[in-house]
Amino acid sequence: MKISIIGTGYVGLVTGACFAEVGHHVVCVDSDPAKVALLQAGGMPIYEPDLEDLVARNVAAGRLCFSNSTVEGVEKSDVIFIAVPTPPLPDGSVDLSFIERVAREIAGAMTSYKIIVDKSTVPVNTGEKVAETIKRYCKARVEFDIASNPEFLREGFAVGDLMKPDRIVVGVRSPRPVAAMKEIYAPFQAPIIVTDINSAELIKHAANSFLALKISYINAISVLCEASGANVQEVANGMGMDARIGRRFLDASLGFGGSCFPKDLGAFIKISEQLGYDFRLLREVQAINADQMARFVKKITDTLWVLKGKRLGVLGLAFKQNTDDVRQSPAIELCHRLLREGAILRVHDPKAMGKARAVLPDVTYVDDMNEVAEGCDALIVATEWPEFKQLDLERVRKCLTHPILFDGRNLFDVREMEALGFIYKSIGR
Repeated sequence: MKISIIGTGYVGLVTGACFAEVGHHVVCVDSDPAKVALLQAGGMPIYEPDLEDLVARNVAAGRLCFSNSTVEGVEKSDVIFIAVPTPPLPDGSVDLSFIERVAREIAGAMTSYKIIVDKSTVPVNTGEKVAETIKRYCKARVEFDIASNPEFLREGFAVGDLMKPDRIVVGVRSPRPVAAMKEIYAPFQAPIIVTDINSAELIKHAANSFLALKISYINAISVLCEASGANVQEVANGMGMDARIGRRFLDASLGFGGSCFPKDLGAFIKISEQLGYDFRLLREVQAINADQMARFVKKITDTLWVLKGKRLGVLGLAFKQNTDDVRQSPAIELCHRLLREGAILRVHDPKAMGKARAVLPDVTYVDDMNEVAEGCDALIVATEWPEFKQLDLERVRKCLTHPILFDGRNLFDVREMEALGFIYKSIGR
């Protein structure tokens, strides 16, 4: 198939590379000339495991190329995927200006039948607006079809998630584009759910909000565990063995963050409100998530008392492991709160320090994770990078002025840490 992807962020670039990997011919389009130039030169604007090799291999094979021209993308493709940002607005609703602009650009470039597929996370009924926009601005008056194909990619695992998906959701207004969508996804050998566009759009927000709910639920359980002397990990394991529940997304932590869950949760609340329903359950999910960060900061202040002038080491800046994405990262939020209290921070992240510098300038960046604790009053684990489990804990303990470690991701065993002489504070244990 001849495919174009408009937008080369985390979703667009991974989607384009994976489509090319299974044999499709893909043009990835982005309005940022610097990003396009970087990709054309073999560079990568983001870190995602396996993505760099995937891109390089398919560029070399001639199945993947990059452009900053929507016109070129439309001319070279039969199916056009929209994968541009849909950032949140102050009231929780979604900014759809990027979607609208791209729809107008596609309409202006169309001279023959095209299938336009919305892959961005959008509110229900957006497909109808995209169809109206294209019909209004298409001077050639050619036929077209609109489809919704929400993504379910986890940053840090996006290539694997796309190559081996649990399911593929395709929303359509007519049967005409179904065959083409099935042909695109045939190599991925996953169940394809064909539904109406509104249902497809709602599936994405419903799924992400439910996963956020699971995280907030186990974080609420962690509070009860601390109050009762129980272990939240053992509780989660016992719950997760129930096939109706499952173990995934039941890890107590600082709370969820990133560019998807907070935005999608807020958007779904706003969508529900606009449709006449007060989704109070999801408001409580938001409140629990905010409380979890406040509880962790209180745990630090209760232990250290005054934070002003205290030197603290922080391990992790990305919002989760295996990514360099710091958007709405709990680790970054924690750093900001500590800085407001007057703390002095030494920080490390395996991949995210470059992007963190733009939002966290007033800290000391340390290249070696084992040196972060040097001269600090305590060490804090804020992101669940597996590398941190390999810390030289004996060295860390000697580097600290006091052997205090706050673990916001429950990476270490409580008894082992206490046996090593640490004052060890984790979540729900």
